[in-house]
Amino acid sequence: MTGAEIIVQVLADEGVDVVFGYSGGAILPTYDAIFRFNHDKKAGGADPMPLIVPANEQGAGFMASGYARASGKVGVALVTSGPGATNMVTPVRDCMADSIPIVAICGQVPTAAIGSDAFQEAPISNIMGACSKHVFLVTDATRLEATIRTAFEIARTGRPGPVVIDVPKDVQNWSGPFQGEGLLPVPGYRARLRAVEENLLDDAACAVFLDKLRQAKRPLIYAGGGVILAEAAEALRAFAHAFKIPVTATLMGLGSYDTTEPLSLHMLGMHGTAYANYATDDCDFLIAVGSRFDDRVAGVPSKFARGAKFIAHFDVDPAEINKVKRVHWHHLGNLNLALDKLRGYLQAQKFAPDYAEWHQHIAGLKKTYAMNFDRKSPLIQPYAVIEELNKLTKGEAIISTGVGQHQMWAAQYFDFRDPRLWLTSGSMGTMGFGLPAAIGAQFARRDKIVIDIDGDASIRMNLGELETVTTYGLPIKVVVLNNYGDGMVRQWQKLFFKGRFSASDKSLHKKDFIKAAQADGFPWAKRLERNEDLAQIVAEFIAFDGPAFLEVIIDPDAGVYPMVGPGVSYADMITGDWIPSREPPGAIEIDKSEMF
Repeated sequence: MTGAEIIVQVLADEGVDVVFGYSGGAILPTYDAIFRFNHDKKAGGADPMPLIVPANEQGAGFMASGYARASGKVGVALVTSGPGATNMVTPVRDCMADSIPIVAICGQVPTAAIGSDAFQEAPISNIMGACSKHVFLVTDATRLEATIRTAFEIARTGRPGPVVIDVPKDVQNWSGPFQGEGLLPVPGYRARLRAVEENLLDDAACAVFLDKLRQAKRPLIYAGGGVILAEAAEALRAFAHAFKIPVTATLMGLGSYDTTEPLSLHMLGMHGTAYANYATDDCDFLIAVGSRFDDRVAGVPSKFARGAKFIAHFDVDPAEINKVKRVHWHHLGNLNLALDKLRGYLQAQKFAPDYAEWHQHIAGLKKTYAMNFDRKSPLIQPYAVIEELNKLTKGEAIISTGVGQHQMWAAQYFDFRDPRLWLTSGSMGTMGFGLPAAIGAQFARRDKIVIDIDGDASIRMNLGELETVTTYGLPIKVVVLNNYGDGMVRQWQKLFFKGRFSASDKSLHKKDFIKAAQADGFPWAKRLERNEDLAQIVAEFIAFDGPAFLEVIIDPDAGVYPMVGPGVSYADMITGDWIPSREPPGAIEIDKSEMF
């Protein structure tokens, strides 16, 4: 086989059923190999490994990410050298920040030309080394096959992440034997994996946990994205149900626990529900599972979970233990095995706690500090739009978002009954993520309604992907909540910069999104401007059989509340005009170095 044919065959062996990418000179041999592979293997008129072409390479990266987030499988992006590869830097870093497994294969100039500033050359192994879980530059063609297999192994194992493979054009054109097996020797990595996987929770550790839990009256589970990445949602739910322990989730952990259940507190953190944040302050035993105490949740670490006398932490990455918040007990290992072992041990010890008072307290918090907004406003409130969408989809749709206010409104007002229904750029906060991620998710889950909740500023970043939706006949629903500017930036400027709206408006009012959607082939494209039309138009939008685009002109002053400002604790949470506050906030000193 040629090197290009080897790449494609290994992708097939790894179970890849779709590739996202944009062509160019340095990757053409591999594109040709995919064409020939599909031609030879085609059955029933469908390509076994379709190659989906975006508007640009960044879109390809986010499509691979959306596919991975929705499916749990490794997403694949295939791009050319130079600008093609550098356009992948943001998606790769985004995946690294959220621990998403993708393999990005980049063409490169011929080996002899590397370092000569050849046409469309960029030092991708140097650039990507700082952004990815691992990067390979293949200069020995005989190691190509093992490199591709090893890239998939590294991407999906341990704490998942993106792996980049830089493949010179002459390596793609090389011919040699296809082995059909083999991995690169990476003994250090595999030894660390084994150490974590084989570190089973023992009875002694369970006994310590049980002793402290027996003393607790207000335990709380704080679930992060690691629960979903580890496919441990069922184990988490079984543990929570067995002992009736309430659960709150991070932005990345939404869906790990059914948000419609009585003991769900939905999301905590900077824009979490007020009742989740108050419950976190009130708990006396905090159980952190697959979460990392990041700044958007822990805020001021010394004041986070201020009432907790004991904090336990389950994780798979040793670097996360005591990195931000010191804990009293931790376990590094497989989350499924650990949660099942601990549940079995506690049940064997006849542990049957009565948390009736705590449950009553939780119910009171949820009733008193419920999410709310101005329901009598003559202007369309974004929260009302999402409530209506949620009523129709019942917590079972896949929701992707851009980044900004619309992202937080979606996180707050949608329900998520299962994992992998919520796709958002969490740690990187990358505007333009939502639309291409929705495309990737729709290829992963043809059986699901996929909705992109976007903002007028965020969708502009990758607006060209509207045409990708219609080109491939995807029934994706796109909602643009239009407040004519960068709403989240404007909110911060209003709160912390005395209303100086510097560059957050941009005066970008010329775009007619409906005409743009129609020009890109959307058969259903409407603008919602009146409250009285909301329910009817949203129902039509969801019911439409095919791609649909809905622009909603929302109240430009609608804000995201609750909000915990940077450098302050949950006690100083701003709840806005429509959600009560438990206590008057103290003087808020804002450290502007911590912003964004």
